[in-house]
Amino acid sequence: MDAAIVAARLVQFTGAMVLFGTPLFFLYGLRGGVTGAGWAKPLLSLSAGAVLVGSVIGLVLQTASMAGDPTAAFDRETLMAVITGSAFGAGVLARFVAAAVALVALFATRAGSRLWLVTTALATVVLASFAWTGHGAAEDGMAGRIHAAADVLHLLAAGVWLGALAALAGLLTARRRNLRDVEALHRALAGFSSVGTAAVAVIVTTGLVNSWFLVGPSRILQIGASTYGLLLLVKLGAFVAMLGLAATNRFFLTPDLESGLAAGAPDQALAALRRSVMIETGIGLLVLTLVSVLGTLPPVSAQ
Repeated sequence: MDAAIVAARLVQFTGAMVLFGTPLFFLYGLRGGVTGAGWAKPLLSLSAGAVLVGSVIGLVLQTASMAGDPTAAFDRETLMAVITGSAFGAGVLARFVAAAVALVALFATRAGSRLWLVTTALATVVLASFAWTGHGAAEDGMAGRIHAAADVLHLLAAGVWLGALAALAGLLTARRRNLRDVEALHRALAGFSSVGTAAVAVIVTTGLVNSWFLVGPSRILQIGASTYGLLLLVKLGAFVAMLGLAATNRFFLTPDLESGLAAGAPDQALAALRRSVMIETGIGLLVLTLVSVLGTLPPVSAQ
């Protein structure tokens, strides 16, 4: 059951990150649009559907786990008690409703700034809801509010980064591309530099706040003595690797693309960017997998 819960969490996290960060990237990075982005609506619809399915499965599995009885997953009264009587249930319900509305909007609205804005707003609710279904909801009082706020900001900043990677991966692998699209892609990459830097700053700051609660200053030297601590260290290493790739993209590959455009031969620079972004995206999926597992384990501070 634990493996199934982890899988359900991973599906939801991945769908939520794309649902939030990809349309946001279109808003600030591709205001003029590109001809090779017909995949955007199907991808976002799939992401919203993944959140919906993952939410239902996750609720059922988590209910059975909390009750200590697999049959509780099919008991209507138990499920309703979890939904209406716990922060976890309220978070899942808010996530489900926001994802459902986003899916309707994606089917009913033409691609464009209005749809991207609506989808981003609804996905903000989806991502924020995870703060009430994980370790961020463990504390009460002021400490609980600080931890929850840090968790929400951490999730949104991660969504900015990972959602942009999904958008860039789609644009860089699109079959239909002209010189105008490549120029738009270069402008988007340049524009993402400042946005990405701000997202990293928020991730690092809120990560430190979360670590204060989940690890604790007195336990920092014993972090490698537990499964949670070891996985947290692996996650940190993966994050550093993503930072290295992002820096390479910003300071080397994006300027190379500019030079390629000036020379009328951007294909080599595009290929290098495509490889780098795909690797960075793969590491991002590893990070989400680790986060999904960590959410099922007791943190270091609780051991």
